[in-house]
Amino acid sequence: MATIEVKIPSVGESVQEAVLAEWFKQNGDVVEKDEALFVIETDKVTLEVTAEAAGILTILVAAGETVAVGAVVGRIEVGAEKAAAAAAKPAPAAEPSKAAAPQAPAAAAPKKAAPPEAKAPVPAPPAAPSAAPGPLSPAVRRLAAEKQLDLRRVQGTGPGGRITKGDVLLALEQAPAGVPEPCVAPPELAAAEAPAEVRKAMSPIRKRIAARLLEAKQNTAMLTTFNDIDMSRAMAIRSQYKDLFKEKHDVSLGFMSFFVKACVAALQEIPEVNGFVDGSDIVYHNYQHIGVAVGSPRGLVVPVIRHAEKMSFARIEQAIIDYVAKIKENRLELADLEGGTFTISNGGVYGSLLSTPILNTPQSGILGMHRIEKRPVVVDDRIEIRPMMYVALSYDHRIVDGRGAVTFLKRVKEMVENPERLLLEV
Repeated sequence: MATIEVKIPSVGESVQEAVLAEWFKQNGDVVEKDEALFVIETDKVTLEVTAEAAGILTILVAAGETVAVGAVVGRIEVGAEKAAAAAAKPAPAAEPSKAAAPQAPAAAAPKKAAPPEAKAPVPAPPAAPSAAPGPLSPAVRRLAAEKQLDLRRVQGTGPGGRITKGDVLLALEQAPAGVPEPCVAPPELAAAEAPAEVRKAMSPIRKRIAARLLEAKQNTAMLTTFNDIDMSRAMAIRSQYKDLFKEKHDVSLGFMSFFVKACVAALQEIPEVNGFVDGSDIVYHNYQHIGVAVGSPRGLVVPVIRHAEKMSFARIEQAIIDYVAKIKENRLELADLEGGTFTISNGGVYGSLLSTPILNTPQSGILGMHRIEKRPVVVDDRIEIRPMMYVALSYDHRIVDGRGAVTFLKRVKEMVENPERLLLEV
């Protein structure tokens, strides 16, 4: 049988090591080809690693370890799963002999003199395995904690009786009305007080985010200007055409594409917002690579929509959906994050009314979107209730003057308030 080494893949020339964040399988598990084995975290991306072939997995490096790119963290014995399955197959049971047949019911019949306790086997107490057998994977611990499942009630089917993620899912499915019983702490921990504080090491992505934010604050002359946008027209157009848009392009029409198109137009008019400072030089771009900030459980990432100036509304929306799917499935690559010239961050999806976004260096501008809120505004000397959104532009004052920044934000406002201008390019 052949053996395949499971290695930490290269995700870019600048990345030399990664944290093996979580194993999805346990030592000795059977894996299928292209099945996800583990997830790694670098200072820039989170990536799932899949099996190159089917076989039995041997884990060499535990979850939580920092390992170099190219390091061997496991092995797969190709074909071993077939041999294991054949060995585990039970032999056919022999038919009982005629002489032994009548003895079976007699042996099973209880004696009249037997005490009442002997009439039925005594069931094992629910907490017989006082602790879950074998080590638990992070996925099992996290799922059990989220669903408040008492793992002492789960029968493990993994090697050595270990509890697998499949065992937990099966237990949840079999719970009454689909709701598991609350988790019951062991007696020795029932009275224990929660710790006053918990110390946890930063993940590589969180370290990178912290470093980039400090770099932006310390090495740029960052300033922010604000405006508000009447979203009435954009909302009306979206409502009017969203069904036709979905039917034709197989993608939903969101507001992000309006803002991406508006920013492209404004960047073309105010090119310094699309440039950056390189030493004593200013570098201008004749293209618009728009980064869209997306939140994930492991931190904020900014995948880049390349050549947004050449893309339609549908292509922009599809690009965003594809990136969100890659982030959820841990398939985002380093190349997806590189080369951005301007960034858009939508804090409105979390309910933010107003904020000051921090530059994504070395870029010189970032637009902050916020939640849409109905407010009284003056329209043609009348007070009306309109759906309004505050927007904020943070910019590097070393390259962008106040006039350019205010003009940029004013153009974005004009384009979103009059979406027809985006289609007519005026």
